Amino acid sequence: MRSGVTIGRAAAFVGVTVKTVRHYHRLGLVQEPDRDSSGYRRYGSAELLRLVQVRTLAAAGVPLAEVGSLLDADAVLFAAAVSEVDRQLTDRIDELVARRDMLRRLADGDRALLPDRAVALLDRMPDLGFAADEVAATREGWVLARALVPEGFDDYLAHFANALEDPQLVALTKLAAEAATWEPDDPRIAEVAAVAAEHYLANPALLETVTSLQARTDLAARYTLIARSGAKQTPAAMHLTSLFEARLREAGVRVPRPESS
Repeated sequence: MRSGVTIGRAAAFVGVTVKTVRHYHRLGLVQEPDRDSSGYRRYGSAELLRLVQVRTLAAAGVPLAEVGSLLDADAVLFAAAVSEVDRQLTDRIDELVARRDMLRRLADGDRALLPDRAVALLDRMPDLGFAADEVAATREGWVLARALVPEGFDDYLAHFANALEDPQLVALTKLAAEAATWEPDDPRIAEVAAVAAEHYLANPALLETVTSLQARTDLAARYTLIARSGAKQTPAAMHLTSLFEARLREAGVRVPRPESS
């Protein structure tokens, strides 16, 4: 009597169904063992090993049409093919890990759209005196910036973190938020723009928060979308931004004009 296990036990051992084992037989991937004296096909160690090999390669993403030639290849070609499958699996694992991390971040809307460093800076802003509206506008601008100019976003965050160490910046931000509520023709808006521009021009690290993102792209529309984002872009706020950018241009700072392309 031929030693071995029945097809049912072989399938269970390998982790597939009997139907799958028979499918492997039909494709010629695994040779059917001979029947014993009782009429049962008995799967020995050689057949079980072949089943494990086929099942493993198929589960790894190798098309069944390629499994046979792969298993029948010489040792060098087989090793190279396995290395390629390993690389593909690693890529898939990295993608799945990224998806899992994103799933865990969905409970916090900010973390689903921004890296931890950006969220930490946003969380820090209220303690430094930034109003809730300013934090919200900053958050919106950062989401757009990361989407439109992803390659420059990390550098921008570094410049912004340095800027938060400047106490005068907080005072200027509060003043700008107040100016946003004024009438757009209020002469004080020009004064605020001038003071802000002078402060930025005197601090290269602070100025980088204006220039670092737009320097990454020649598309002025992208810069404008980022720079003028926010839930409350009042006429006064837009006028203040225009005057501020005009002052920077006069000083030689490259800031795209909204109407340029």
